[in-house]
Amino acid sequence: MLSSDAAQKFNPARADEYRAQSRIALAGYDACHELAACMLAAVVGPGTSAHVLVVGAGGGAQEIITAGALEPAWRFTAVDPSQPMMDIAIAQLQQHSLLGRTDIHLGYVDDLPNVRHFAAATLIGVLHHLPGDAAKRHILHSIAARLMPGAPLILAGNRYAYADQPILLAAWGERWRMQKNTPDEVQAKLGNILQGADPPASEEAVAALLAAAGFERPTWFFSSLFWGACLAKRASNEGAPPSSVIDKDGGPEMGLPPSWRQ
Repeated sequence: MLSSDAAQKFNPARADEYRAQSRIALAGYDACHELAACMLAAVVGPGTSAHVLVVGAGGGAQEIITAGALEPAWRFTAVDPSQPMMDIAIAQLQQHSLLGRTDIHLGYVDDLPNVRHFAAATLIGVLHHLPGDAAKRHILHSIAARLMPGAPLILAGNRYAYADQPILLAAWGERWRMQKNTPDEVQAKLGNILQGADPPASEEAVAALLAAAGFERPTWFFSSLFWGACLAKRASNEGAPPSSVIDKDGGPEMGLPPSWRQ
């Protein structure tokens, strides 16, 4: 998943500050995760057993903590390539007595068996850190190939080009100023957020990426400035999406190094 440059983006120093700052950068952080768990339960069925794939689980493991509290019979596979971020996730899972229900995978989705046995998946705060549409399509294909037909995916992240939404970008800065940051600190925070980020240009662009990977049209359920969250079901037909496709420049997507983080 992670290129060497992207891995440096979430070195130990950045990992340490991540949990606190994520709740400032995303107004409604907890509400988004709570609604994501509710949306999954609404589709999978409350009180059922399920194995959920959590991609980009490093940091707070909030997806697992929230969904695990709602659904005590669910198990999870947590995937993340960053050791510092995964260490934080493991500590949080231990604190919430969820490590025993979670398989830890330090690596990439592509490393997992190519078997469609997951009943649901989440990809939260990842897609806008993948450079270009080819890498975005690749990770969605990889997830789809491991989901049961009809299984839901929660996809959440920034979904507008930053330069195209100057009012939202200015309001984002005000969000940091509200936390008593100086103008220079606000610019530094925004710089960290924007570094290497490449969000889809619109919700329609997100829908097109999902469709190409074998998902149905998404249902949007949360919005906060640039951030949006949606649920899309894996298409129920038995034809799995190809594990390798050719991008618009003619190069194979297989092997592209993804990079992720909220």
